[in-house]
Amino acid sequence: MATRIRLQRHGKKGKPIYHLVVADQRSPRNGKFIQKLGIYNPNVNPAIIDINFDQSVDWLMKGAQPSDTAKAILSYKGVYMKKHLLMGVAKGAFNEEEAEKRFNDWMSSKEQKITDQKSNVDKASADAHKSKIDAEKLVNSDRAKSIAEKLNAAVAPAAEEAPAAEEAPAAEETPAAEEAPAAEETPAAEETPAAEETPAAEETPAAEETPAAEEAPAAEEAPAAEEKSKEDK
Repeated sequence: MATRIRLQRHGKKGKPIYHLVVADQRSPRNGKFIQKLGIYNPNVNPAIIDINFDQSVDWLMKGAQPSDTAKAILSYKGVYMKKHLLMGVAKGAFNEEEAEKRFNDWMSSKEQKITDQKSNVDKASADAHKSKIDAEKLVNSDRAKSIAEKLNAAVAPAAEEAPAAEEAPAAEETPAAEEAPAAEETPAAEETPAAEETPAAEETPAAEETPAAEEAPAAEEAPAAEEKSKEDK
């Protein structure tokens, strides 16, 4: 039976997590598997790889063929380096102690590279966050400055017009016009009712007193003539 070391997809849509498994090459991707070797999570930087190192080496030594992605993962974790050293020991190129020493040196350098990569990623993330905050502060300061300028522009004309309106009462305080009733006191013209007092013309009813004509009933007193005529009779 031909065996393969490959990935099975799991996780959410858009955020996959892969299981590293040993399975029959005729099985479907997410079908039955013989053994699970670890987990690969590419959603973070650097990616999280957690595998069973010894079992992975054992399966490679037995002839299991990894897929391209599985091979890259195993090489990254030093599984292929370990296999290479064990094959050297099997051929008698060096002993197991030398193989272990070389592997430890390789792993320490590899871990240093991973640590440096992590620190670089963290620094880049911190710098990006800081630059974003600085940009937001700059935008906020410009916005506040613009608002302050608008408020000053709106308040200044009102402040200039207000004193003019307040000083205007000076005209009201000039009640000289009100004190000018001196002109009203000149009712000399009104006091000139002398003309009105000239009802002398009206008092000229002297003509009316000429009822002398009315007193002429003297003619009525003329019955004396009538009495005389009676006597003649």
